[in-house]
Amino acid sequence: MSNPEILDHGTRVYTAPGATFGTDALLLARFARPRPGERALDLCSGCGIVALVWHDEGHRGPCTAVELDPDASALCAAAVRDNDAGHITPLCADLRDFCRAGPEQGGYDFAACNPPYFAAGPRSPDTRRATARHTDHCTLDDAVQAAARALREGGRFVLCHRPDQLAEVLCTLRAARLEPKRLAFVRQRAGSIPGLFLVEAQKGRRPGLRLEADLLIETGAARYGKQE
Repeated sequence: MSNPEILDHGTRVYTAPGATFGTDALLLARFARPRPGERALDLCSGCGIVALVWHDEGHRGPCTAVELDPDASALCAAAVRDNDAGHITPLCADLRDFCRAGPEQGGYDFAACNPPYFAAGPRSPDTRRATARHTDHCTLDDAVQAAARALREGGRFVLCHRPDQLAEVLCTLRAARLEPKRLAFVRQRAGSIPGLFLVEAQKGRRPGLRLEADLLIETGAARYGKQE
């Protein structure tokens, strides 16, 4: 475990090689947030960064952070303990098995996922990093179906992904009755090619997608911690 990263309001986030976080997770956590008191779900939570950003920004409703890698889930558990964030429940589990039956189905108001992006291509020799980046253990459909099972009618789901997968993401969401409602592209600077998009969907709602202003990295969209 490395020295903790410190978020805007003092929340500590623990990382380790292969269990870090990047700008995509920070942008995801800020693009849409659970409302006060809502029951939230952080899928593919890694070290717990998305749930911890929500905590840092004041969310105190129940939140489940689902992560396959036990070492990454343990980092989340340590942060929950040291930040007195007992409303967050780290759950080391395969999201493909999550909410298959029982009262958890349809019990969440809000969900987020920063899924693996790559089905092919070069792989890291670090097994943990490779699992986080490649879809062997979690495809796009796996993540979307997990959110669809967990959310109540009208519940919201936010996801980030690569722009070349936009059509696939929108089709997969709609097929699971998660209707895309908000979309924004992330660029390094105005006029540059987008490197990421964020989409918010709502379960069982009518079509109607709003394209929002680009998020620009150079203007500080993904900064965290105290600013000089």
